[in-house]
Amino acid sequence: MTMLIARERSRSVFRKLERDILKLAEGQKPDRVHAFRTGTRRLQTLLGELVPERDRNQKKLLKMLARIRKRAGKVRDLDVQLATLRTLKMPQEPRRKTQLVNVLIELRAEHEQKLHKSLSKETVRELRKRLRKASKGLSLEAGRDPLAVATEMMAGIKHADRPLTEDVLHQYRILSKRARYAAEFAEKSLEADQFLAQLKRVQDALGDWHDWLTLTHTAARRLGDVHESSLVAALHNVTGAKFRHAVAALSALPPAQVPPKVAAPQRSSARGVAAKAAAPAARLTSAA
Repeated sequence: MTMLIARERSRSVFRKLERDILKLAEGQKPDRVHAFRTGTRRLQTLLGELVPERDRNQKKLLKMLARIRKRAGKVRDLDVQLATLRTLKMPQEPRRKTQLVNVLIELRAEHEQKLHKSLSKETVRELRKRLRKASKGLSLEAGRDPLAVATEMMAGIKHADRPLTEDVLHQYRILSKRARYAAEFAEKSLEADQFLAQLKRVQDALGDWHDWLTLTHTAARRLGDVHESSLVAALHNVTGAKFRHAVAALSALPPAQVPPKVAAPQRSSARGVAAKAAAPAARLTSAA
């Protein structure tokens, strides 16, 4: 059964994002940064995946939002690392943990300032104008089935002869997030609710693993490898456990979406996965 795009849901994305932009311009608190990021991703999914054609205003709007989202992403990455690090309870190396927290806070302040500069009054005014125009010009009649699109996204990676490495897990993390945003635009139904619940379990597990992986790479860059720091060793252990939990969450998916082979996480291969962590981590050394 083909499902239509929920009209009120699609309209509310524009209204909420406008409010989120105003709040973010007032102050770059963690919850505001996160709300803006998810709001822009939802809008990108609606206009980029579900609506077949975009007009010039919608294209310009997405381009403007993408630039700001990139800066917001750097702030968000550091917020996540700080929150994750603070949940780690271990008596060893309290000074190193405090040092790492302080450096992350300093880096966060730098990126927050850049984000703030990108949200000038003129930019915010133009974004609000384009959001309202894009909302009025939105045509859903020829839109794609949100659940069908989401299912296609989740089946986008082929695992026929490949083990489930950290690189593949990272790709699944991105796909599950995009798929969930797409599925959220479906009309209310039992099928949609069940699919979203399934996606949320997978996305939460994959996101949790990736948060710890990013923090582990940042800590290793700053403090050394597992032989040099018990804090880094502890982070590696937690990350390994999170990897296994994420694999279990993926294994609970329907057979058509489950990869047949699973490989143990390789620390060396994680460099490519944690590419986002490399930039802030590289700056940790010079900032310390």
